[in-house]
Amino acid sequence: MRRSRLTGFVTSLLLAAGLGLTGAASAQASSTAAAGGYVALGDSYSSGVGAGSYISSSGSCNRSTRAYPYLWNAAHSPSSFAFNACSGAKTDDVLASQLGSLNSSTSLVSITVGGNDAGFADVMTTCVTSSDSTCLSRINTAKAYVANTLPGKLDTVYNAIRAKAPSARVVVIGYPRFYLLGQSCLGLSETKRSAINGAADYIDAAIKARATAHNFVFGDVRTTFSGHEICSGNSWLHSVNWLNIGESYHPTAAGQSGGYLPVFNNAA
Repeated sequence: MRRSRLTGFVTSLLLAAGLGLTGAASAQASSTAAAGGYVALGDSYSSGVGAGSYISSSGSCNRSTRAYPYLWNAAHSPSSFAFNACSGAKTDDVLASQLGSLNSSTSLVSITVGGNDAGFADVMTTCVTSSDSTCLSRINTAKAYVANTLPGKLDTVYNAIRAKAPSARVVVIGYPRFYLLGQSCLGLSETKRSAINGAADYIDAAIKARATAHNFVFGDVRTTFSGHEICSGNSWLHSVNWLNIGESYHPTAAGQSGGYLPVFNNAA
C-alpha cells in the first residue's frame, strides 16, 4: 500500500511538472507570436458570423468582437492586429483584398477558407429544401471540386501568404462537423446529416494536406466541437435561422470562444 501511494505521489508530481512545462511552452509561443503583428484572414468562420456583436465599420464582412481572432488579440496584445476576414470570402477574395496587411514583420497569421469555394451555402440550401438523393448528389459535386480544384486554389493562397510574410507562423483552421448523429432531432434526415458530416471531414482532410505541404499548422476544431454539434442539446452551431439566414450553420459566440479559440491558442 505504501509503495502504491508513493508511486502515485511521484506520478502526480511528474504529471504536474509536465503540465507546467507544457503551459510554459505554450505561453512562450504566444509571447513570441504577440511580439510581431497578427493578421486574421479568411471567411465567415473567422470573421465571426453567427456570434453577434458585429463591428459596424466592417459592413457586410460581419466581423465580430466575439470571433476567435478578436478574442486572441484582446488576450495577447500583439504589436499590431489586422482583422481582415470577411463573410462569404473565397480563396480569390483573400488574394484580392485581404493580404495587404502582411509584411516581413508579421509573426502570426490565421485563416479559414475553402468552404465557400466548394459551394457551402448552396450545399446546405439544397439539403434543407430537397430530397436525400438530391442532397447527396450536390454533396458529391462539392467533394469533386474539393478533390480536383480546391487544392490548387489553396496552394495559390498559401504561397502568397508565405511570400508576403516569410517569417510568420501560419495557422490554417478547418471546419466542424455539423451534426451529432444517432439522436432524435427535428430537421434533416439522418442520411443527410451523415453525408454533411462526411463532407466536412473531406474538406478538412484536403485543407490539412495542403497546409502541411506548406509547413503551416493545421487546427482541427472537430475535436473541440465534439458534443456541441447540432442535435446535441448544447449546440455551438446555429441550425437554420429563418430570421437571419446568413447565420445558419455558423458558430455561435460559444462556438468561437469554446470551439475555435482553444484550437488557435494551442497552435499559435
